[in-house]
Amino acid sequence: MANINLTDPRKRDAVVKAESISPRSQVRYIGPKGGASYTRKVLKATVDHDYDSLSAQAKDNPEKLAQMLIDSDPEVDKEIFGRFLWNVSRVYINQNEEVTYRIQQNEIIYTPDGKFKERRQRVRAEANVDSDIPLSWTGKEIAKADAVRRYVFSSKLQIVHINGLTYDFLYGMAKELHEMDSLMLLGGGKKGKDPLVFRRGSTAYRGFLEGRIKDDSYILLLHLSNAELKSPTAAEKSNK
Repeated sequence: MANINLTDPRKRDAVVKAESISPRSQVRYIGPKGGASYTRKVLKATVDHDYDSLSAQAKDNPEKLAQMLIDSDPEVDKEIFGRFLWNVSRVYINQNEEVTYRIQQNEIIYTPDGKFKERRQRVRAEANVDSDIPLSWTGKEIAKADAVRRYVFSSKLQIVHINGLTYDFLYGMAKELHEMDSLMLLGGGKKGKDPLVFRRGSTAYRGFLEGRIKDDSYILLLHLSNAELKSPTAAEKSNK
């Protein structure tokens, strides 16, 4: 569980926990012998056996390459084909299929109607959900019915207490949000206007807090969104 430094409407702050919500599957897959099934990563081919390498061996002659595939199956390395992979890591390669260690990541921005707008270097923002400056209520309330029509929610976290004091702290927030029947936009930074960043360089999200209560129980959910639903016609009007 990740720590999150949170402020309530009265400007009181506390460090609590945020845990992911994983729905439990009601379906259980088993193998032909009755054992539990599981996923494995299997090696299909190496760089020396991919299309570009084989095409170079055939001197970019499609007919010669086809004959090679028929005669000797050069695309299959019988020593390693089908091997299980363990503890693998992603690497980046250049045009010569060599591992590269310094890369520049770019972001490509499109307009709502799908047209290219700009290409810019990706900014690796610092994490701010567990910093010295707590996340604050922006005061911007959004009705739940409006929120589901305006934003694409990619995930959500449950905010949980770690002791009796933080229980009272979070219960009070959940009670106020429950009575509002709305979501509250959270913001980071000194002015409370920055998006939420959980790890350095990770995706920045808008955070919407939802609260529900029942007797002495509460649930406090942080909904995360990094995309807004906007029609092309509405976007054109807003840009004028």
